[in-house]
Amino acid sequence: MHPTAAKVRDRLAARGLEVEVEVLPDSTRTAREAAVACGCDVGQIVKSLVFVVDGKPVMVLCAGDRRVTAIDGRPATAEEARAATGFAIGGIPPLGHDAELPTIVDESLRRFDRVWCAAGTPHAVFETSVGSLLAALPDADVRPV
Repeated sequence: MHPTAAKVRDRLAARGLEVEVEVLPDSTRTAREAAVACGCDVGQIVKSLVFVVDGKPVMVLCAGDRRVTAIDGRPATAEEARAATGFAIGGIPPLGHDAELPTIVDESLRRFDRVWCAAGTPHAVFETSVGSLLAALPDADVRPV
Protein backbone atom coordinates (compact mmCIF):
# COMPACT_ATOMS: atom_id res chain seq x y z
CA MET A 1 0.00 0.00 0.00
CA HIS A 2 1.20 3.50 -0.81
CA PRO A 3 2.49 5.27 2.32
CA THR A 4 0.00 8.12 1.82
CA ALA A 5 -2.93 5.67 1.72
CA ALA A 6 -1.61 3.96 4.87
CA LYS A 7 -1.40 7.37 6.57
CA VAL A 8 -5.04 8.06 5.66
CA ARG A 9 -6.14 4.65 6.96
CA ASP A 10 -4.37 5.29 10.28
CA ARG A 11 -5.79 8.81 10.62
CA LEU A 12 -9.32 7.52 9.91
CA ALA A 13 -8.91 4.79 12.53
CA ALA A 14 -7.84 7.43 15.05
CA ARG A 15 -11.20 9.15 14.37
CA GLY A 16 -13.11 5.90 14.89
CA LEU A 17 -13.58 5.10 11.21
CA GLU A 18 -12.15 1.62 10.65
CA VAL A 19 -11.90 1.03 6.91
CA GLU A 20 -10.08 -1.15 4.45
CA VAL A 21 -8.20 0.98 1.95
CA GLU A 22 -8.14 -0.52 -1.53
CA VAL A 23 -5.55 0.41 -4.12
CA LEU A 24 -7.13 0.06 -7.54
CA PRO A 25 -5.32 -0.36 -10.87
CA ASP A 26 -7.55 2.22 -12.53
CA SER A 27 -7.63 5.91 -11.65
CA THR A 28 -10.29 7.20 -9.29
CA ARG A 29 -9.34 10.84 -9.86
CA THR A 30 -12.83 11.83 -11.06
CA ALA A 31 -16.20 10.70 -9.71
CA ARG A 32 -17.02 8.91 -12.97
CA GLU A 33 -13.66 7.10 -13.03
CA ALA A 34 -14.09 6.17 -9.38
CA ALA A 35 -17.59 4.79 -9.92
CA VAL A 36 -16.39 2.59 -12.78
CA ALA A 37 -13.37 1.38 -10.77
CA CYS A 38 -15.46 0.71 -7.63
CA GLY A 39 -18.44 -0.78 -9.45
CA CYS A 40 -20.95 1.59 -7.90
CA ASP A 41 -23.33 4.40 -8.82
CA VAL A 42 -21.57 7.72 -9.48
CA GLY A 43 -23.67 9.29 -6.70
CA GLN A 44 -22.02 6.94 -4.18
CA ILE A 45 -18.66 8.57 -4.80
CA VAL A 46 -17.93 11.24 -2.19
CA LYS A 47 -16.17 14.18 -3.80
CA SER A 48 -13.92 15.84 -1.20
CA LEU A 49 -13.76 19.44 -2.41
CA VAL A 50 -11.97 22.35 -0.78
CA PHE A 51 -13.67 25.71 -0.96
CA VAL A 52 -12.43 29.05 0.30
CA VAL A 53 -15.11 30.74 2.41
CA ASP A 54 -14.34 34.10 4.02
CA GLY A 55 -10.68 33.55 3.21
CA LYS A 56 -10.47 30.18 4.99
CA PRO A 57 -10.50 26.61 3.62
CA VAL A 58 -13.66 24.55 4.11
CA MET A 59 -14.11 20.88 3.18
CA VAL A 60 -17.26 20.17 1.15
CA LEU A 61 -18.27 16.52 0.75
CA CYS A 62 -20.52 16.21 -2.27
CA ALA A 63 -22.21 13.23 -3.93
CA GLY A 64 -20.50 12.33 -7.19
CA ASP A 65 -23.63 12.99 -9.24
CA ARG A 66 -24.20 16.47 -7.80
CA ARG A 67 -22.59 19.88 -8.25
CA VAL A 68 -21.87 22.36 -5.49
CA THR A 69 -24.15 25.37 -5.96
CA ALA A 70 -25.08 26.51 -2.44
CA ILE A 71 -21.69 27.37 -0.91
CA ASP A 72 -20.91 31.05 -0.40
CA GLY A 73 -17.29 30.85 -1.49
CA ARG A 74 -15.08 29.72 -4.33
CA PRO A 75 -13.36 26.45 -5.19
CA ALA A 76 -9.80 26.35 -3.88
CA THR A 77 -6.94 26.21 -6.34
CA ALA A 78 -4.95 22.97 -6.48
CA GLU A 79 -2.23 24.62 -4.41
CA GLU A 80 -4.72 25.90 -1.82
CA ALA A 81 -6.35 22.46 -1.57
CA ARG A 82 -2.99 20.75 -1.00
CA ALA A 83 -1.91 23.35 1.56
CA ALA A 84 -5.20 22.96 3.46
CA THR A 85 -5.39 19.16 3.44
CA GLY A 86 -1.91 17.80 2.75
CA PHE A 87 -3.24 15.89 -0.26
CA ALA A 88 -3.39 16.54 -4.00
CA ILE A 89 -6.68 16.95 -5.84
CA GLY A 90 -7.92 13.53 -6.97
CA GLY A 91 -6.86 11.84 -3.74
CA ILE A 92 -8.20 14.14 -1.01
CA PRO A 93 -9.96 12.07 1.67
CA PRO A 94 -13.09 13.38 3.42
CA LEU A 95 -11.24 13.64 6.75
CA GLY A 96 -7.82 12.89 8.17
CA HIS A 97 -6.21 16.00 6.74
CA ASP A 98 -3.03 17.61 8.05
CA ALA A 99 -5.22 20.14 9.90
CA GLU A 100 -8.87 20.01 10.97
CA LEU A 101 -11.18 21.75 8.52
CA PRO A 102 -14.77 22.89 8.94
CA THR A 103 -16.80 20.38 6.93
CA ILE A 104 -20.07 20.67 5.05
CA VAL A 105 -21.70 17.41 3.93
CA ASP A 106 -24.13 17.11 1.04
CA GLU A 107 -27.36 15.87 2.61
CA SER A 108 -28.14 13.92 -0.58
CA LEU A 109 -25.48 11.37 0.42
CA ARG A 110 -28.04 10.02 2.92
CA ARG A 111 -29.93 8.38 0.04
CA PHE A 112 -27.16 5.76 -0.02
CA ASP A 113 -26.27 3.14 2.55
CA ARG A 114 -22.64 2.82 1.38
CA VAL A 115 -20.31 5.37 -0.20
CA TRP A 116 -16.77 5.37 -1.59
CA CYS A 117 -14.15 7.99 -0.71
CA ALA A 118 -10.62 8.86 -1.80
CA ALA A 119 -7.86 7.63 0.49
CA GLY A 120 -4.94 9.92 -0.26
CA THR A 121 -3.95 9.02 -3.84
CA PRO A 122 -5.78 8.88 -7.19
CA HIS A 123 -5.81 5.06 -6.94
CA ALA A 124 -6.66 4.54 -3.26
CA VAL A 125 -10.26 4.41 -2.01
CA PHE A 126 -12.29 3.15 0.90
CA GLU A 127 -15.91 2.13 1.28
CA THR A 128 -17.94 3.01 4.36
CA SER A 129 -21.51 3.50 5.46
CA VAL A 130 -22.87 7.02 5.37
CA GLY A 131 -23.71 6.69 9.08
CA SER A 132 -20.11 5.79 9.95
CA LEU A 133 -18.75 8.64 7.86
CA LEU A 134 -21.05 11.14 9.56
CA ALA A 135 -20.21 9.71 13.00
CA ALA A 136 -16.53 10.39 12.29
CA LEU A 137 -17.46 14.00 11.43
CA PRO A 138 -19.57 14.96 14.48
CA ASP A 139 -19.22 18.71 13.88
CA ALA A 140 -20.07 18.58 10.16
CA ASP A 141 -22.85 20.74 8.80
CA VAL A 142 -25.12 18.37 6.83
CA ARG A 143 -27.19 20.38 4.33
CA PRO A 144 -27.80 21.05 0.65
CA VAL A 145 -24.61 22.04 -1.08
